[in-house]
Amino acid sequence: MGISSGAVSGSGAGMAGVHASVAALDALFLEEAALASAGADGAGAGVDVLQRQYEIRLERLAGYSKLESMIAAAKAQDAADCIRIQQAMTPPEASVPERTYAEMSVVEEIAGVLAMSSASAGAFVRESQQVCSLPPVMDALAAGAISWQHARVVVDETEGLSPAGAASLVAHFFDPHAPNPARGAAPGKLVPARFRAKARAWRERHHPESIETRHTKGAADRRMEYRPDRDGMARVTLYLPGDTASAIWNRTTATARGLQGPDEPRTLTQLRPDIAASLLLGAGSSPHSGNTDPGKVPTPRADVLVMVPVLSLLGLTEEPAELDGHGPIPASMARRLVADGADSFYRVLVDPRDGAPLEIGRRSYRLPETIKRWIRMRDGKCTFPGCTNRSLDNDTDHLQAWHNGGETGASNLGQLCPKHHRLKHHSGWTPTPTPATTNEPPGWTSPTGRHYNPEQHDPKPTHWPPGILPGKRSLLEEALLQHLAVC
Repeated sequence: MGISSGAVSGSGAGMAGVHASVAALDALFLEEAALASAGADGAGAGVDVLQRQYEIRLERLAGYSKLESMIAAAKAQDAADCIRIQQAMTPPEASVPERTYAEMSVVEEIAGVLAMSSASAGAFVRESQQVCSLPPVMDALAAGAISWQHARVVVDETEGLSPAGAASLVAHFFDPHAPNPARGAAPGKLVPARFRAKARAWRERHHPESIETRHTKGAADRRMEYRPDRDGMARVTLYLPGDTASAIWNRTTATARGLQGPDEPRTLTQLRPDIAASLLLGAGSSPHSGNTDPGKVPTPRADVLVMVPVLSLLGLTEEPAELDGHGPIPASMARRLVADGADSFYRVLVDPRDGAPLEIGRRSYRLPETIKRWIRMRDGKCTFPGCTNRSLDNDTDHLQAWHNGGETGASNLGQLCPKHHRLKHHSGWTPTPTPATTNEPPGWTSPTGRHYNPEQHDPKPTHWPPGILPGKRSLLEEALLQHLAVC
């Protein structure tokens, strides 16, 4: 398989546009410098200096936006070319799995170069390939007429369409000579959300499949997603059939309105998530549950680790704890989880001297399970560069294979998601020669020799409350013994 010359010539034309845009921005900076040296009166030329400085900044913002689009086009072309070149380098006799792992490796290289997650890199490569397959969209992006967000809208709205259907949608919005072209503002003059609405409306009217068929496919893709947020908060979203989602919204709203009154301090906005959490976690679901208040959120039950600074757990400081799979949480939340969820939360005490793990709750006495939880706590997620998978089914993998003399210890173990575990055994990605440690996961080296340092938690020494100093270990040990005696 060869590399087309069109990609190369297109890249040259794109860079010419980038150089022209940079030159235009340079001219604006030079003009501003001339205005500053001319003084407030515009050197007697009748120029309103402040007004022109304001206009220059607006023109520069427009120039930056155009330049960003051109660079986005160049990045998309290069990302698509990486896959195409890799395919050309793969021997014709290579098996399907070999081709798959070779392409996965390229995506991971792109993720490392752009410092993005594996999933984001995979999505970026797919989007880049789709944009490059739609010349009018690629031309508009390279000319700075649309943004990368607009290009992604086209990718989203042509997904599932036949090549002819995708070409028709693109022609409607990007070809003024197409039959019945889009009226009104050009795509790049609309905010992406408005352009998406117009593109989706056209897609719905001209889609070759009925909405019933497409709904069936969409329902098969229903899912729940979880994303940690700041300040001990998180977001949970549901992708559901419209009638089900609407019913959930209406039920929580009606229940929330029923709870409102002079003695209810929560707003309608606050009541909705409380009610949803209460229903999902089982509160009020049965008259025999002992709690029939749908607005009361029970203590969650889940098999997770809570990494708690020991002085924070004792109430001597309010230093945040670390909830596995989420991130920092308030000390009060950690104390509540450890106290109320003792049958499902595994307490991990943190040494106040260096932030290292001190001990895991006594329920974890079996060696294999203890090692797994220790590695999971140390790594926090899949150790592969850019991967954000924190799933409970991640593998605890030997960095140096057992049959090659690798030991079963913290320095030779690392957490890998199933995808990257397979990639490790079928490509040139290898753990760094430097072993992992008790407190640090391994780094990685790519097939092209790029090295990626480990993404450890970087634990910090705990905060010491007044009256207890790092040197007075006897006080700390006494506090620890008292705590462990009652746990």
